[in-house]
Order: sequence, then structure tokens, then C-alpha cells
Amino acid sequence: MFTSLRSRLWLSYAFIITIALSIVAIVLLVFLLRNPLASREIQQRLRTAQSLIVATPQKFIDNPNSLEEITQTYNVRTLVFNSARQLVFDSNSNAPPLPFPRRNLLGRNVQTARDANGEAWLYTFKRLSRDRILVIAAPRPRVPALNIFTDQLLLPIVEGGLIAFLFSLVLAFALSRWVADPLQRVVVAAQNYPEGSEAMKPISPRGPHEVQDLTRAFNSMVARVESTQKSQREFVADVSHELKTPLTSIQGFAQAILDNTADTPEARKQAAQIIYDEAGRMHRMALNLLDLARLEAGTADLKMSPVDMSALLHNIVEKFTRQAQKAEVALQLSIPENLPSFIGDGDRLAQVFTNLVDNALKFTPANGQVTLSAVYAGAELEISITDTGIGIPDEALPRLFDRFYQADPSRAGGETAAGRRGAGLGLAIAQEIVQAHNGRISVRSEVGRGTTFVIHLPLAA
Repeated sequence: MFTSLRSRLWLSYAFIITIALSIVAIVLLVFLLRNPLASREIQQRLRTAQSLIVATPQKFIDNPNSLEEITQTYNVRTLVFNSARQLVFDSNSNAPPLPFPRRNLLGRNVQTARDANGEAWLYTFKRLSRDRILVIAAPRPRVPALNIFTDQLLLPIVEGGLIAFLFSLVLAFALSRWVADPLQRVVVAAQNYPEGSEAMKPISPRGPHEVQDLTRAFNSMVARVESTQKSQREFVADVSHELKTPLTSIQGFAQAILDNTADTPEARKQAAQIIYDEAGRMHRMALNLLDLARLEAGTADLKMSPVDMSALLHNIVEKFTRQAQKAEVALQLSIPENLPSFIGDGDRLAQVFTNLVDNALKFTPANGQVTLSAVYAGAELEISITDTGIGIPDEALPRLFDRFYQADPSRAGGETAAGRRGAGLGLAIAQEIVQAHNGRISVRSEVGRGTTFVIHLPLAA
């Protein structure tokens, strides 16, 4: 019966409410037992008698017998103690003696004491002078607890408790739905996902703050899953598309060799060369994909050691000097003296700079310029590759580091000087390598004026 979260919450609230009402009833009963109506009447008589005596204390100090009138009028017992706690006067000397009044630490108007026979008395005391202490006392009434409960407590508790209990049940039901319904929506959505072909709509956060946080976390998780699935579908489509062209070329020229369409040595050599080149292209793509997967998973083997960044950048420039001269592009290096060393994988960083400089040279027209520069900015190195080439459109910049994305059909994104068309993996790999060094890479570009890639490498890495 009570298997759902809503019913169990409702039952819990009802149980708590019942316990609370029971505690209230017990507290009221105890209060009435300790302070019934008769006791309150006696306390009023004690305070009245005390106020009359305290109003003219000297009269009663000089003649204690004058206390008899007030004692009889208010039906109380009057006692006077001296500073040595000795009884000086007792209006009811035949009654069992009462002890000297205790210090009123709780500030009560009326306190309780027991006489020599163990009977309870209500009393109040006041100092009349430096040597006289007045005590006004009366026996505490005995009222049966059952009579108190039935006469004074039963009907109000039954009426008020019934109203409070019914109202509490309604409130508990509303609270249980407020908490359980949003959780139930999350459970239903999780059970039905991903049955629908369309993307799941986000669940509206409702209920308590913690439940809303859970709903937002669930929505965020679903969004990440859908984004990952979309990325995987796009990745499979991109890989299939990139492999289709070389496979078609390999298959076509292999068929030409088999059916003797390529019937001359030159034709067979050309077919074999194309098959070799396309197979090499597929091999490089497979290696790049494997490299990218390892970098993204954090399992790439990075050999960290001190890297002389100045020497590394000089080697990159020397490597591309001949290619720059052939393209009639000025390749410059601008770095300060005593550039600090960097802890990283020198070969991987060289792979990043090689890719960026190669792209800059390929997309910079003759008489243009490519500059490789580095500056020491506080706790990090900033290495920039700037060209005066054709630039990149603004709409292409956000996706420039995506796998297989190419801003322009002529942009290789990773293939080098031979002029072959790349697969669009170079910049994605470069970004992963930089991030593996706890760095970041950014790009800014203007069509027709050039592009700048900036790599930030923290020295603390």
C-alpha cells in the first residue's frame, strides 16, 4: 500500500504530526497537574496577603499577632523568620513546621515546599526588614488527574486536535506531492529515455531546492548525452566521407590493373602510385585519429622534460625556411633573449607549431609574411603564429578546432608541404596537445588581412 514515495512521505508527515499533537497534549496535562485552577486561586490569595503586609511592614514587625486578621481573612498560614533562619512567628503552630524558604533562582512568584510530614505547600516570601523574613503559605490542593483531564482538557484537545490533524493531513498530502511529483517526472523521463526519436525536452524544475537541483542536473546530463551522441554520429559520417574518396580511388585503379585497362607500363605505374598515395593518406588519417583519441582520453604518452623553447622555435623556423622561400613568403622569428624553459613534451609541442606554421605558409600569398613570436607573460608563455594570408570567416572560427572541419576546401588543417588535401584533424590534435599541457589555444582572424593563433602555456605545468 505504502510503496510509492508520495504515500511514504504522507505517512511520515502524518506520523510526525500525531507525535507533535500528543506531546502538546501531554505538556498541557502536566501543566494543569502542576498548576490547576485551584492552585492559581491560592497563588492569588498568597500574593494579595503578602502585598497587604509589605505595605506596612513595621506594624506587623512590632506586633506579629496582628497578622492573625489577614491570616483568617485570606485563609493562609503566616510565618516570620529571623536572619538566623529561626522561626519567630507561625499563625498555625499546630501544623507541621515548614523549612526556611529557598532562594528563588528561577524568579517564580510562588514556590513549593514540603513540611515535616511531606505535605506540599505553596508559599511566597518577602523580606520585611534586615532581621525579619515574611512567608505566606497555603496547602497545595490535591486534584485528581482524571478530573483535570476530563473537566479542563479533554474537550479542547479533542476539538482542536481533530481540526489540527485534518488540516495537517491535507498539508502533508500537499507537501508530499510537492516533493514527490517532480521526482516522479524525472524517474519517468529516465525510464523512457531514449525511446523517442526526437530530443527529449528539458524537465521544468519544480519542488524543493534540492529537487530542482536534481532536475537541472538531469537536464544537463541528457544534454551532454545527446551532444555526445550527435558528435559520434557526425564523427562516423565524417570518417566515412573522408575514407570514401581514397577507397574509391584505390578500388578504381586496382580494377584498372586487374582488367588490363591500364595496359601500358606508364598507366600501371600511375595506378600503383595513386593506390600508394591514397593508402598512405588513409594510414595517416588512421594514425591521426588514434592519436586524437588517446589525447582526448588522457592516455597519450607525453614525455615531460625541460624544453628549451627558444631552441625549439628556432628549429621550427629553420625547418620551414626553404618552404617559405619557395612560396616567396617572409618567415620571421621574434623572441626575447633568455626565454624561460618549459616543462613539457618537446616533440608534441613541435607537432603543434609545425602544423600552425605549415598552414600559415600555405594560406599566405607571395610577398606575404609569417611571424613566429613568443613573450614571457607572468606565469605563462604566449607563443603566436601570425600570417598576412587570406584569413578565416567569422562564422568558421567557433568550429575551427572541430574534427574534420575545414573552413575552406583548400584548407588542409594538418597536411603539409606536399600540397595534399588534409582530413581536418591537425587543429583538433593541436588543441588536445596544448590542453594536455594545461594550456589553451585561441585564434583571431580577419578575412583578407590574416590570422593569428595564440598558444598560452603555463610555466607551472
